[in-house]
Amino acid sequence: MTRMMNLRRIYIVAAVALVVTGWPTGGGRAAAQEYSVGAEAEANVQVLTRGPVHEAFAETVTYDPEPGFEVRKAPPEPIEELPPEQRPEGANVTWIPGYWAWDDERDDFLWVSGVWRALPPGRQWNSGYWARSSAGSRWVSGYWADSAANEIEYLPPPPETIEVGPNIAPPSPDYVWIPGSWIWYEGRYAWRPGYWEEAQSDWVWVPDHYVAAPRGYVFVDGYWDYSVARRGVLFAPVYFQGHDHRRPGYHYSPTTVINLEVALDHLFVRPRYHHYYFGDYYAQGYHDAGFHSRFAYHSHRHGYDPIYVHQRWRHRGDRDWEVHVQADFQKRRDHVEDRPPRSLDAQIRIGGGEAGSRQKNQIVAMSVDQLSSRDTAPLRFQRIEKEERQKLAQRGREVQRFREERRDVETRVEERSPDPDRSSPLRVTRPRSPIVGKQATEISEERVPSRSQRVPRPDTSVQPKRSGGKKDQPKGGSKVKKEKDKDD
Repeated sequence: MTRMMNLRRIYIVAAVALVVTGWPTGGGRAAAQEYSVGAEAEANVQVLTRGPVHEAFAETVTYDPEPGFEVRKAPPEPIEELPPEQRPEGANVTWIPGYWAWDDERDDFLWVSGVWRALPPGRQWNSGYWARSSAGSRWVSGYWADSAANEIEYLPPPPETIEVGPNIAPPSPDYVWIPGSWIWYEGRYAWRPGYWEEAQSDWVWVPDHYVAAPRGYVFVDGYWDYSVARRGVLFAPVYFQGHDHRRPGYHYSPTTVINLEVALDHLFVRPRYHHYYFGDYYAQGYHDAGFHSRFAYHSHRHGYDPIYVHQRWRHRGDRDWEVHVQADFQKRRDHVEDRPPRSLDAQIRIGGGEAGSRQKNQIVAMSVDQLSSRDTAPLRFQRIEKEERQKLAQRGREVQRFREERRDVETRVEERSPDPDRSSPLRVTRPRSPIVGKQATEISEERVPSRSQRVPRPDTSVQPKRSGGKKDQPKGGSKVKKEKDKDD
């Protein structure tokens, strides 16, 4: 009882801190609005204000994809996850449950909480999974597939990219560069050059890319996704400090929301882990472990960052915007005090100061109740009935069954090609995901951009730098040197 009273007091302080530091609340509610005390407090859960972004919320694009990283441990059984009692409005919004992700600093798994997601029109979510490997377990990424396709085509390894960026000026500042890619064309890979495409204020173009799977490489054709502010609600990842989540009948319901506006200022890409990460990954050790800042990942041509491209386009009238982004990054790398907190507890500890710009940029998380009450929130919320909530929880079990079905199909030894450099595709009937977005024609309340008519034809005269074939990743997750930080 004493422990719960202390936790309740902490969360009340959190609510006050959010107001004091300048995070607006809506509806004229009292400043001392109590932070929700839910399963996170009761189950001895550490709420994190940094970590991996749910793959379904933001899909990474790497020019030269590699198989997923390996760890020596097997993940725990999936958690029974209940969505929160409030959801964003919209007929194309649904709950996508969470999954286990590897944290190499803790040398353990953490839980990537589920998300409320406005589904990309005409796409279905193929959930990622952990597959057995010679080293222990290997992560196989999820991806947004074309929902109209009935088959999955597992291709030979694509050649190394030859993308070097624009070779002609844009028609106007309203255009963004779409990178070129290798396309399977007439029985072999052919290069499809990049091109300029007119950007959309409320939509982000995710270009063609490949996802590595045990049976080959899956080509994901480009698609329009919602701008980040309109995608839904991203909940904080959590670390279970005990074993409560393993007891029979346990379920978890996230209540802590990540402030997307702040998280975008602290966004990193870790291509080997196939995830975006948000939060404090500024120390040099993280760069050495494969964390790339949003501007470096794109400018150094590791891959294409649709989110950063869209941000840069939105600030196209400010010629110094990228300069300021890089300056802010360097300042945080040099000054620990300018970095965001790593956990909700750490955020609470710094929240009592004056409402300066530094504190505002460090308020990463808030309760879902506070978010839903904000007049300025980009999404409107509605409460869901118990019956609908239970159906969404059932959807979580369906996603888990689909995840297992995908894993079984892609790791079936007797049907896999013995030659990893095979020269022909392998076609398999696509399992139907329970997470399917509406077609663009079914979304009447908003205009979905049409697919581009500017896409060049593949150029069969272009030769790859090499014949293909991907080197496997080193076994085991790369270690991050642990930082001695008071927020840990």
